[in-house]
This record gives sequence, structure tokens and C-alpha cells, in this order.
Amino acid sequence: MTADTMTSTPNKSPSTQIAIFGGGCFWCLEAVFQRTTGVTKVLSGYMGGHLANPSYEAVCGKQTGHAEVVLVEYRPDQIGYAALLDIFFTIHDPTTPNRQGNDVGPQYRSMVFATSASQCELAGRKLGELQSAGVRAVTELVDVTGEDWRVALDQITRDSDSTTVRTVRPEVVFWPAEADHHSYFNRNPGQGYCLFVVAPKVIKAQQSFPAMVKD
Repeated sequence: MTADTMTSTPNKSPSTQIAIFGGGCFWCLEAVFQRTTGVTKVLSGYMGGHLANPSYEAVCGKQTGHAEVVLVEYRPDQIGYAALLDIFFTIHDPTTPNRQGNDVGPQYRSMVFATSASQCELAGRKLGELQSAGVRAVTELVDVTGEDWRVALDQITRDSDSTTVRTVRPEVVFWPAEADHHSYFNRNPGQGYCLFVVAPKVIKAQQSFPAMVKD
């Protein structure tokens, strides 16, 4: 990935906010949220690990501690964070530690990174509601309010081996995935995994939340 590629990373404007979710393969979450009303941009990446600038191969090799996540830029005047949480907890299974279906490994664990105090409160409330309903969610709620989770985005390029991040802890940084993973379902709808894993999640979201599907 080059610096030019990374400039596509969403930069929050006064009219948008950022949500970050991890719940299995990021191709699935990305495809669902790209089709959600009020969502302006979605970017796949890695978060929650102990190494800087991880690669897909290292993450899948369980060497970095990262989870596959999506960064969702949305307009709160069109869709609320609580609604995004409802979609998120509908399209993945929050009860299976380090697993989503046949995808097994810590990179597939269920995670919510709250980027504001209100997000943290709403996510905590949602998890409480699930527990009260008998759903034994193992979702990790990580409060990154005030953390410099985007500080590295303008500092790193994937063709540089010398870049280090000295101002933040790597585990709270959102690291964009390689370009091949961006809009993967849109570009590869006939690929086997997309047909049998991603597409059913997209359909489930659209059937469960028809009013939230983009025209």
C-alpha cells in the first residue's frame, strides 16, 4: 500500500462520526455497512494488536494480536450509533470466542472500539441488554476515547521498513488493510467465500433492517 492509497482513509468532518467494529472477516462487515443508509465510507483494517504496521499474513498467522476490523464513517443525522450496534450484533455471533463460523483465530474475535464517551456508554448498554436476554456475548469493549488511534495514518507507508510509531501504543492504532482488501465483496462477488459467507450476511442485514438499506 502506498501513501496515496492511504489518503482515502476517512477523515472525520463536523457532520460525520467514526465507529470501529470487529466481528469476523472484515470483508463481511465492510460489505454490510457499505450498503447501510447514513454510512459515507467504510475501510477495512487491523486493531488491538501489539505490533506496528501489521500485514494481513502476519495477522492471519496469529503473530500480532490484531483483530480484523472496519472503520465506519457515518452521519449521525441519518443513522445513530445505536442502530449501527444493532446491525453489528445481528450480522455476527458475539458468543463465540475467537471465531465466526469456520473462521477461527484471534483475528476474528468480537470487538467494539468506542471513539467517544457516548459510544462507550451505548455499547456498554447494548452488551448489558444482550446479557439480560440470555446472550452470553464475549465482545470486547475497548474505550479509545482520547487515544491517538489515527495518528499513524499519515506517518506510515507499507513500502517503508524504517517507520516506527513512538507517540502511541500500537494496540490502539487503526492500521488500514492492504489495498486488495478494500471493497473486496464489491469487486469479487463471484468468489467462493463471498458467495457462501459474505453474501448471506449482506442479505440478513437487508432483511433485518430494510429501512436502513441504501437505495
